[in-house]
Amino acid sequence: MQKAPLKKIFIASTFMLALNSISAQDNLVNSLRVNASTNSKESFKFTDIINLANTSVKNQGSSGTCWSYSTNSYLESEMIRLGKQPVELSQLFSARNAYIEKGKNYVRMHGAVSLGEGGEPHDVINMYAKYGAMPQEAYTGLNYGTSNNKLAEMSAIAKGVLEAVVKNPNGDLTPNWEKAYTAVIDSYLGSVPETFTYKGKSYSPKSFAKEVVGINPSEYIEISSFTDAPYYEKTMLMVPDNWAFNQIYNVKIDDMTTIIDNALKKGYTVAWCADVSEKSFSWKNGVAFVPSKEYSEMSNQEIGSMFVGPKPEMEITPELRQKAFDNYQTTDDHAMHIVGLSKDQTGKEYYIVKNSWGATNDYKGYLYVTKNYVKYKTTAFLVNKGGVPSEIAKKLGV
Repeated sequence: MQKAPLKKIFIASTFMLALNSISAQDNLVNSLRVNASTNSKESFKFTDIINLANTSVKNQGSSGTCWSYSTNSYLESEMIRLGKQPVELSQLFSARNAYIEKGKNYVRMHGAVSLGEGGEPHDVINMYAKYGAMPQEAYTGLNYGTSNNKLAEMSAIAKGVLEAVVKNPNGDLTPNWEKAYTAVIDSYLGSVPETFTYKGKSYSPKSFAKEVVGINPSEYIEISSFTDAPYYEKTMLMVPDNWAFNQIYNVKIDDMTTIIDNALKKGYTVAWCADVSEKSFSWKNGVAFVPSKEYSEMSNQEIGSMFVGPKPEMEITPELRQKAFDNYQTTDDHAMHIVGLSKDQTGKEYYIVKNSWGATNDYKGYLYVTKNYVKYKTTAFLVNKGGVPSEIAKKLGV
Protein backbone atom coordinates (compact mmCIF):
# COMPACT_ATOMS: atom_id res chain seq x y z
CA MET A 1 0.00 0.00 0.00
CA GLN A 2 1.27 3.45 -0.89
CA LYS A 3 2.01 5.56 2.15
CA ALA A 4 0.02 8.76 2.56
CA PRO A 5 2.04 11.97 2.92
CA LEU A 6 2.84 12.79 6.53
CA LYS A 7 0.91 16.06 6.30
CA LYS A 8 -2.23 14.24 5.17
CA ILE A 9 -1.86 11.70 7.96
CA PHE A 10 -1.54 14.51 10.51
CA ILE A 11 -4.59 16.38 9.21
CA ALA A 12 -6.70 13.21 9.03
CA SER A 13 -5.69 12.14 12.53
CA THR A 14 -6.39 15.58 13.92
CA PHE A 15 -9.76 15.64 12.21
CA MET A 16 -10.83 12.25 13.59
CA LEU A 17 -9.66 13.03 17.12
CA ALA A 18 -11.59 16.25 17.15
CA LEU A 19 -14.60 14.61 15.50
CA ASN A 20 -14.70 11.93 18.20
CA SER A 21 -14.49 14.57 20.90
CA ILE A 22 -17.07 16.88 19.40
CA SER A 23 -19.62 14.15 18.74
CA ALA A 24 -19.61 13.26 22.44
CA GLN A 25 -22.60 15.46 23.11
CA ASP A 26 -24.52 13.94 20.18
CA ASN A 27 -23.73 10.50 21.57
CA LEU A 28 -24.89 11.67 25.01
CA VAL A 29 -28.20 12.89 23.63
CA ASN A 30 -28.70 9.62 21.78
CA SER A 31 -27.88 7.58 24.88
CA LEU A 32 -30.34 9.61 26.94
CA ARG A 33 -33.14 8.57 24.63
CA VAL A 34 -33.11 5.11 26.23
CA ASN A 35 -33.66 6.60 29.70
CA ALA A 36 -37.41 6.64 29.38
CA SER A 37 -40.61 5.02 30.60
CA THR A 38 -43.91 4.75 28.79
CA ASN A 39 -46.86 6.79 30.06
CA SER A 40 -44.53 8.93 32.16
CA LYS A 41 -46.24 12.26 31.50
CA GLU A 42 -49.64 10.88 32.48
CA SER A 43 -48.22 9.72 35.83
CA PHE A 44 -46.92 13.13 36.94
CA LYS A 45 -49.18 16.01 37.94
CA PHE A 46 -47.03 19.11 38.02
CA THR A 47 -48.33 22.38 39.42
CA ASP A 48 -46.22 25.45 38.77
CA ILE A 49 -45.23 27.56 41.77
CA ILE A 50 -43.00 29.99 39.86
CA ASN A 51 -42.64 30.14 36.09
CA LEU A 52 -40.54 33.09 34.99
CA ALA A 53 -40.63 34.60 31.52
CA ASN A 54 -38.22 33.13 29.01
CA THR A 55 -37.79 33.05 25.27
CA SER A 56 -38.49 30.17 22.88
CA VAL A 57 -36.65 26.85 23.09
CA LYS A 58 -33.67 26.65 20.73
CA ASN A 59 -31.68 23.78 19.24
CA GLN A 60 -27.89 23.85 19.44
CA GLY A 61 -27.61 21.22 16.70
CA SER A 62 -24.36 19.26 16.38
CA SER A 63 -22.26 21.53 18.53
CA GLY A 64 -20.90 21.62 22.06
CA THR A 65 -22.34 25.07 22.66
CA CYS A 66 -24.90 24.33 25.39
CA TRP A 67 -23.08 26.79 27.67
CA SER A 68 -23.68 29.60 25.18
CA TYR A 69 -27.29 28.66 24.43
CA SER A 70 -28.23 28.37 28.09
CA THR A 71 -26.48 31.56 29.21
CA ASN A 72 -27.76 33.64 26.31
CA SER A 73 -31.24 32.32 27.12
CA TYR A 74 -30.53 33.44 30.67
CA LEU A 75 -29.53 36.92 29.47
CA GLU A 76 -32.73 37.13 27.44
CA SER A 77 -34.70 36.45 30.63
CA GLU A 78 -32.63 39.10 32.36
CA MET A 79 -33.73 41.56 29.69
CA ILE A 80 -37.36 40.68 30.42
CA ARG A 81 -36.75 41.10 34.16
CA LEU A 82 -35.31 44.55 33.47
CA GLY A 83 -38.45 45.53 31.58
CA LYS A 84 -36.83 45.33 28.15
CA GLN A 85 -38.12 43.72 24.99
CA PRO A 86 -36.10 40.48 24.78
CA VAL A 87 -33.87 39.91 21.78
CA GLU A 88 -32.81 36.49 20.58
CA LEU A 89 -29.09 36.87 21.14
CA SER A 90 -26.52 35.25 18.90
CA GLN A 91 -25.22 32.18 20.67
CA LEU A 92 -22.53 31.66 18.05
CA PHE A 93 -21.26 35.22 18.45
CA SER A 94 -20.49 34.41 22.10
CA ALA A 95 -19.00 31.07 21.09
CA ARG A 96 -16.93 32.53 18.27
CA ASN A 97 -15.31 35.04 20.60
CA ALA A 98 -14.70 32.41 23.26
CA TYR A 99 -13.04 30.17 20.67
CA ILE A 100 -10.69 33.00 19.68
CA GLU A 101 -9.72 33.58 23.31
CA LYS A 102 -9.50 29.85 23.98
CA GLY A 103 -7.09 29.47 21.06
CA LYS A 104 -4.83 32.18 22.47
CA ASN A 105 -4.92 30.47 25.85
CA TYR A 106 -4.12 27.11 24.26
CA VAL A 107 -0.95 28.49 22.70
CA ARG A 108 0.10 30.30 25.89
CA MET A 109 -0.30 27.02 27.78
CA HIS A 110 1.72 25.10 25.17
CA GLY A 111 -1.36 23.01 24.38
CA ALA A 112 -1.73 21.79 27.97
CA VAL A 113 -5.30 23.02 28.43
CA SER A 114 -8.76 22.06 27.24
CA LEU A 115 -9.73 23.07 23.71
CA GLY A 116 -12.89 21.68 22.09
CA GLU A 117 -16.26 23.42 21.82
CA GLY A 118 -17.22 23.31 25.50
CA GLY A 119 -17.34 26.21 27.90
CA GLU A 120 -18.96 27.65 31.00
CA PRO A 121 -21.61 30.32 31.67
CA HIS A 122 -18.90 32.78 32.71
CA ASP A 123 -17.52 32.58 29.18
CA VAL A 124 -20.66 34.26 27.84
CA ILE A 125 -20.42 36.97 30.49
CA ASN A 126 -16.70 37.47 29.84
CA MET A 127 -17.19 37.67 26.08
CA TYR A 128 -20.12 40.07 26.55
CA ALA A 129 -17.88 42.35 28.62
CA LYS A 130 -15.04 42.25 26.08
CA TYR A 131 -16.80 42.02 22.72
CA GLY A 132 -20.43 43.03 23.30
CA ALA A 133 -23.43 41.17 21.88
CA MET A 134 -25.32 40.70 18.62
CA PRO A 135 -28.84 39.64 17.74
CA GLN A 136 -29.23 36.21 16.18
CA GLU A 137 -30.53 37.75 12.97
CA ALA A 138 -27.28 39.70 12.49
CA TYR A 139 -24.91 36.80 13.27
CA THR A 140 -26.32 33.30 12.86
CA GLY A 141 -23.02 31.44 12.77
CA LEU A 142 -24.41 29.49 9.79
CA ASN A 143 -21.95 30.45 7.10
CA TYR A 144 -21.89 27.44 4.79
CA GLY A 145 -25.45 26.44 3.94
CA THR A 146 -26.55 24.46 6.98
CA SER A 147 -29.76 25.24 8.86
CA ASN A 148 -28.38 24.02 12.20
CA ASN A 149 -25.00 24.18 13.87
CA LYS A 150 -22.51 21.57 12.70
CA LEU A 151 -19.08 22.47 14.00
CA ALA A 152 -16.98 19.30 13.92
CA GLU A 153 -15.04 20.14 10.76
CA MET A 154 -14.30 23.67 11.96
CA SER A 155 -13.09 22.42 15.32
CA ALA A 156 -10.86 19.79 13.77
CA ILE A 157 -9.15 22.23 11.42
CA ALA A 158 -8.82 24.89 14.13
CA LYS A 159 -7.21 22.38 16.46
CA GLY A 160 -4.77 21.37 13.73
CA VAL A 161 -3.72 24.99 13.28
CA LEU A 162 -3.14 25.47 17.00
CA GLU A 163 -1.19 22.24 17.37
CA ALA A 164 1.08 23.33 14.53
CA VAL A 165 1.63 26.67 16.29
CA VAL A 166 2.46 24.96 19.58
CA LYS A 167 5.06 22.82 17.81
CA ASN A 168 6.64 26.14 16.74
CA PRO A 169 8.39 24.95 13.56
CA ASN A 170 9.86 28.45 12.91
CA GLY A 171 11.58 28.60 16.29
CA ASP A 172 9.85 31.93 16.94
CA LEU A 173 6.10 32.49 16.73
CA THR A 174 5.05 34.91 14.04
CA PRO A 175 2.20 37.34 14.64
CA ASN A 176 0.34 35.67 11.76
CA TRP A 177 -0.79 32.56 13.58
CA GLU A 178 -3.64 34.44 15.28
CA LYS A 179 -4.83 35.69 11.88
CA ALA A 180 -4.69 32.16 10.48
CA TYR A 181 -6.58 30.68 13.42
CA THR A 182 -9.20 33.44 13.38
CA ALA A 183 -9.64 32.97 9.64
CA VAL A 184 -10.55 29.31 10.20
CA ILE A 185 -13.19 30.21 12.80
CA ASP A 186 -14.61 33.03 10.69
CA SER A 187 -14.70 30.97 7.49
CA TYR A 188 -17.18 28.66 9.21
CA LEU A 189 -19.08 31.00 11.54
CA GLY A 190 -18.77 34.22 9.56
CA SER A 191 -16.71 37.37 10.03
CA VAL A 192 -18.00 39.80 12.63
CA PRO A 193 -19.20 43.06 11.06
CA GLU A 194 -18.04 46.30 12.61
CA THR A 195 -21.62 47.58 12.48
CA PHE A 196 -25.03 46.10 11.72
CA THR A 197 -28.59 47.33 11.53
CA TYR A 198 -31.24 46.29 14.06
CA LYS A 199 -34.76 47.70 13.86
CA GLY A 200 -33.59 50.48 11.59
CA LYS A 201 -30.69 51.62 13.77
CA SER A 202 -26.99 51.00 13.31
CA TYR A 203 -25.02 49.38 16.14
CA SER A 204 -21.63 47.94 16.87
CA PRO A 205 -21.61 44.80 19.03
CA LYS A 206 -20.54 46.89 22.03
CA SER A 207 -23.14 49.61 21.52
CA PHE A 208 -25.83 46.94 21.02
CA ALA A 209 -24.83 45.32 24.31
CA LYS A 210 -24.95 48.66 26.12
CA GLU A 211 -28.04 50.21 24.56
CA VAL A 212 -30.27 47.22 23.81
CA VAL A 213 -29.29 44.33 26.10
CA GLY A 214 -28.31 46.57 28.98
CA ILE A 215 -26.93 44.13 31.53
CA ASN A 216 -23.96 44.80 33.80
CA PRO A 217 -21.47 41.89 33.62
CA SER A 218 -20.16 42.61 37.12
CA GLU A 219 -23.53 41.68 38.62
CA TYR A 220 -23.18 37.97 37.84
CA ILE A 221 -21.39 35.33 39.90
CA GLU A 222 -20.88 31.56 39.71
CA ILE A 223 -21.49 29.29 42.66
CA SER A 224 -20.91 25.64 43.56
CA SER A 225 -20.26 23.41 46.57
CA PHE A 226 -17.17 21.34 47.33
CA THR A 227 -15.80 19.97 50.60
CA ASP A 228 -12.15 20.31 49.56
CA ALA A 229 -12.16 24.12 49.69
CA PRO A 230 -13.19 26.64 52.37
CA TYR A 231 -16.85 27.63 52.36
CA TYR A 232 -17.85 31.18 51.46
CA GLU A 233 -14.58 31.83 49.67
CA LYS A 234 -13.60 31.71 46.02
CA THR A 235 -12.03 28.56 44.62
CA MET A 236 -11.09 27.23 41.20
CA LEU A 237 -13.79 25.34 39.31
CA MET A 238 -11.85 22.18 38.55
CA VAL A 239 -13.49 21.03 35.32
CA PRO A 240 -11.81 20.75 31.89
CA ASP A 241 -14.11 23.29 30.23
CA ASN A 242 -12.98 26.02 32.64
CA TRP A 243 -10.28 26.97 30.16
CA ALA A 244 -10.43 30.59 31.40
CA PHE A 245 -9.53 29.50 34.95
CA ASN A 246 -12.41 31.45 36.49
CA GLN A 247 -13.12 31.01 40.16
CA ILE A 248 -16.49 30.24 41.73
CA TYR A 249 -17.91 30.96 45.18
CA ASN A 250 -17.95 27.82 47.34
CA VAL A 251 -21.03 27.39 49.52
CA LYS A 252 -22.56 24.59 51.60
CA ILE A 253 -24.61 22.03 49.74
CA ASP A 254 -28.00 23.24 51.02
CA ASP A 255 -27.06 26.82 50.19
CA MET A 256 -27.17 25.97 46.48
CA THR A 257 -30.90 25.28 46.45
CA THR A 258 -31.51 28.06 48.97
CA ILE A 259 -29.88 30.52 46.57
CA ILE A 260 -31.74 29.18 43.53
CA ASP A 261 -35.07 29.27 45.39
CA ASN A 262 -34.47 32.82 46.54
CA ALA A 263 -33.42 33.94 43.08
CA LEU A 264 -36.57 32.48 41.50
CA LYS A 265 -38.80 34.07 44.14
CA LYS A 266 -37.21 37.45 43.41
CA GLY A 267 -37.69 37.07 39.66
CA TYR A 268 -34.17 35.94 38.69
CA THR A 269 -33.60 32.84 36.58
CA VAL A 270 -30.42 30.75 36.83
CA ALA A 271 -27.89 29.35 34.31
CA TRP A 272 -27.14 25.81 35.46
CA CYS A 273 -24.33 23.32 34.65
CA ALA A 274 -24.69 19.67 35.61
CA ASP A 275 -24.03 16.02 34.90
CA VAL A 276 -26.86 14.66 32.76
CA SER A 277 -25.40 11.23 32.02
CA GLU A 278 -27.25 9.61 34.91
CA LYS A 279 -29.74 6.82 34.23
CA SER A 280 -32.19 8.84 36.31
CA PHE A 281 -32.05 11.78 33.91
CA SER A 282 -34.62 11.28 31.16
CA TRP A 283 -34.66 13.80 28.33
CA LYS A 284 -37.51 11.97 26.62
CA ASN A 285 -39.73 12.02 29.71
CA GLY A 286 -38.48 15.39 30.92
CA VAL A 287 -37.75 14.26 34.48
CA ALA A 288 -34.54 13.96 36.53
CA PHE A 289 -34.23 12.68 40.10
CA VAL A 290 -31.91 10.64 42.36
CA PRO A 291 -33.31 7.13 42.97
CA SER A 292 -33.17 5.74 46.50
CA LYS A 293 -31.61 2.58 45.07
CA GLU A 294 -28.55 2.23 42.84
CA TYR A 295 -29.39 1.46 39.23
CA SER A 296 -27.36 -1.76 39.36
CA GLU A 297 -29.57 -2.99 42.21
CA MET A 298 -32.89 -2.30 40.49
CA SER A 299 -35.11 -5.02 39.08
CA ASN A 300 -36.20 -4.90 35.45
CA GLN A 301 -39.63 -3.78 36.59
CA GLU A 302 -38.14 -0.93 38.62
CA ILE A 303 -36.01 0.16 35.68
CA GLY A 304 -38.96 0.07 33.31
CA SER A 305 -41.10 2.20 35.61
CA MET A 306 -38.35 4.58 36.75
CA PHE A 307 -40.08 7.65 35.33
CA VAL A 308 -43.66 6.56 35.92
CA GLY A 309 -44.76 8.90 38.69
CA PRO A 310 -42.83 10.35 41.67
CA LYS A 311 -40.28 8.11 43.38
CA PRO A 312 -38.46 8.28 46.73
CA GLU A 313 -34.96 9.70 46.56
CA MET A 314 -31.56 9.12 48.12
CA GLU A 315 -30.36 11.55 50.78
CA ILE A 316 -27.62 13.75 49.35
CA THR A 317 -24.76 14.61 51.70
CA PRO A 318 -21.72 16.83 51.08
CA GLU A 319 -19.51 13.74 51.24
CA LEU A 320 -21.58 11.84 48.67
CA ARG A 321 -21.55 14.83 46.32
CA GLN A 322 -17.78 15.31 46.63
CA LYS A 323 -17.07 11.61 46.13
CA ALA A 324 -19.11 11.56 42.92
CA PHE A 325 -17.19 14.58 41.63
CA ASP A 326 -13.78 13.14 42.58
CA ASN A 327 -14.59 9.74 41.01
CA TYR A 328 -15.77 11.25 37.71
CA GLN A 329 -19.32 10.06 38.44
CA THR A 330 -20.28 13.73 38.26
CA THR A 331 -18.82 15.39 35.19
CA ASP A 332 -19.42 18.73 33.53
CA ASP A 333 -21.69 17.44 30.75
CA HIS A 334 -24.25 20.06 29.98
CA ALA A 335 -25.60 23.55 30.69
CA MET A 336 -29.27 24.52 30.88
CA HIS A 337 -31.50 27.34 32.14
CA ILE A 338 -33.57 27.11 35.35
CA VAL A 339 -36.70 29.21 34.80
CA GLY A 340 -39.11 28.17 37.53
CA LEU A 341 -40.28 25.95 40.36
CA SER A 342 -43.02 23.33 40.34
CA LYS A 343 -44.37 20.56 42.56
CA ASP A 344 -45.75 17.11 41.84
CA GLN A 345 -48.87 15.49 43.26
CA THR A 346 -46.99 14.49 46.44
CA GLY A 347 -45.80 18.05 47.10
CA LYS A 348 -42.17 17.40 46.11
CA GLU A 349 -40.57 20.41 44.43
CA TYR A 350 -38.81 20.38 41.06
CA TYR A 351 -37.00 23.08 39.14
CA ILE A 352 -38.39 23.88 35.70
CA VAL A 353 -35.41 23.65 33.36
CA LYS A 354 -35.19 24.91 29.78
CA ASN A 355 -32.91 22.90 27.51
CA SER A 356 -31.38 23.60 24.08
CA TRP A 357 -32.07 20.31 22.30
CA GLY A 358 -35.19 21.57 20.57
CA ALA A 359 -38.81 21.03 21.61
CA THR A 360 -38.48 17.29 21.14
CA ASN A 361 -39.41 15.72 24.49
CA ASP A 362 -42.63 15.23 26.46
CA TYR A 363 -42.52 18.81 27.76
CA LYS A 364 -41.57 20.55 24.51
CA GLY A 365 -37.99 21.33 25.47
CA TYR A 366 -38.36 21.67 29.25
CA LEU A 367 -37.59 19.29 32.13
CA TYR A 368 -38.58 18.89 35.77
CA VAL A 369 -35.52 18.33 37.96
CA THR A 370 -35.67 17.54 41.68
CA LYS A 371 -33.76 19.57 44.22
CA ASN A 372 -31.86 16.45 45.25
CA TYR A 373 -30.62 16.03 41.69
CA VAL A 374 -29.46 19.64 41.67
CA LYS A 375 -27.66 19.18 44.99
CA TYR A 376 -25.98 16.01 43.77
CA LYS A 377 -25.14 16.69 40.13
CA THR A 378 -24.58 20.46 39.81
CA THR A 379 -21.07 21.45 38.75
CA ALA A 380 -21.79 25.20 38.97
CA PHE A 381 -24.51 27.77 38.37
CA LEU A 382 -24.55 31.44 37.44
CA VAL A 383 -26.88 33.94 39.08
CA ASN A 384 -27.34 37.66 39.49
CA LYS A 385 -26.00 38.84 42.84
CA GLY A 386 -29.44 40.26 43.55
CA GLY A 387 -30.82 36.73 43.72
CA VAL A 388 -28.51 35.65 46.56
CA PRO A 389 -30.12 35.77 50.05
CA SER A 390 -28.69 38.63 52.11
CA GLU A 391 -27.24 36.38 54.82
CA ILE A 392 -25.33 34.30 52.26
CA ALA A 393 -24.33 37.36 50.23
CA LYS A 394 -22.82 38.81 53.40
CA LYS A 395 -20.74 35.67 53.97
CA LEU A 396 -19.56 35.77 50.35
CA GLY A 397 -18.82 39.48 50.48
CA VAL A 398 -20.91 40.28 47.40
